[in-house]
Amino acid sequence: MKRKLGALLTGVALTASLLAGCSSNANDPNTITFWTPLTGEDGAYMDNLVKAYNETDPAVKVKHVVTADMYTKISTVLSSGKGVPDLAIIHADRVPGYVKQNQLEAMTTVMQAQPELKEDNYLPQAWGAGNIDGTQYTVPLDIHANVMYYNKDLLAKYGAESFLDDNNVTVDEILSLQGKMDEGDYVVNDALLGWAMLGQIQNLNGDIQEDGKPAVNTEVMKTAVEDVKKINDAGLMTPFGEDGYLMFQSGNVLFSTDGTWSSTAHATVENLNFGVTNVYSVSPDKFTNRSSSHLFAMFNNEQRLDEKEQGIGAFLEFIRENSVEWAKAGQIPASKQVVESPDFSQYMQSFFTSDEKEIESLYIYTYEYYPYISEAVDKYVGDMVRGNVDIDETLQTMQKEVEDKITESTGAATKTGE
Repeated sequence: MKRKLGALLTGVALTASLLAGCSSNANDPNTITFWTPLTGEDGAYMDNLVKAYNETDPAVKVKHVVTADMYTKISTVLSSGKGVPDLAIIHADRVPGYVKQNQLEAMTTVMQAQPELKEDNYLPQAWGAGNIDGTQYTVPLDIHANVMYYNKDLLAKYGAESFLDDNNVTVDEILSLQGKMDEGDYVVNDALLGWAMLGQIQNLNGDIQEDGKPAVNTEVMKTAVEDVKKINDAGLMTPFGEDGYLMFQSGNVLFSTDGTWSSTAHATVENLNFGVTNVYSVSPDKFTNRSSSHLFAMFNNEQRLDEKEQGIGAFLEFIRENSVEWAKAGQIPASKQVVESPDFSQYMQSFFTSDEKEIESLYIYTYEYYPYISEAVDKYVGDMVRGNVDIDETLQTMQKEVEDKITESTGAATKTGE
């Protein structure tokens, strides 16, 4: 149980703890220390939100600390019990592991203090990513997804406007352009190819786990790789080793499978006439945009004051009502109040909350060992799609690497517990 403010003030002197240059206000009753891994431009947008909140003159203000290599530093402070932040942003795939290791505090008291912090007020995938066995451990900030941008001028040039009629661009439709592209032009790049591949698993009604065990070396994974490989074999994918993202910005690529957050960068490119749709699909009946979510979480911290949890609740309620600012970073706010507002409709990523089918397409993997699988897919998918390696042998290698990492991690966790 956390100590009350009065008892803490009489028994402990208020001091500042430092971790690798990051100040912690764990014992400061007037400051919530808030760590995030937002080292890019998104960190500036979070700064704006924190500043706007602090200007409301709350009882407990928030200090935003952008923390490079945050997960490593979180591990260090949790081990020592010193300098643990009051609040942090973590990714959805981290929740199951932290909960299993008993390192997250449930959001129960925060939600009780702010009754609008509830499931009905958030996009379902983002809320559900923080729910483990009926307990809510996080409150969501956003969904950020793999999406597909298209060059409107090239779409017209190659007579491919009909591909967007159902907002489901299929591999077969892409292959229909074989032999029709001018030299130097390509139909699709390989941006976030691993994310795109994980979306195809869902399009084929597969999964990355079976009965809690990793499932990488599967027929579904093989089929997904082989179908996307057809695009490369037809000469329609940007060349291996080339920066397909920049080639899209240069006007030589019809489709770019990067992220919601890229819309801000694409918008700065002069004469790039572009729009956004769903990532291409190996199925004519289903499309999936592999996604993740930034989630607010509280790591176990005996030093966190009860008053701070009240302050955290007030801050998260402010974010729920005002996170349209976060859309400027190219993200999809998780708050329904925000995504259903006229202000959000001006942002390109509002396409992905325009109807229930689009919302359902934002698929977040929550399997406990997803990070290991994602790492393996990202490591090998490029070579498999390009034909540089044997698919069957590589899937076997991937399966073994994932299993070995799980064994290593569970052994380390057991040793730490002992």
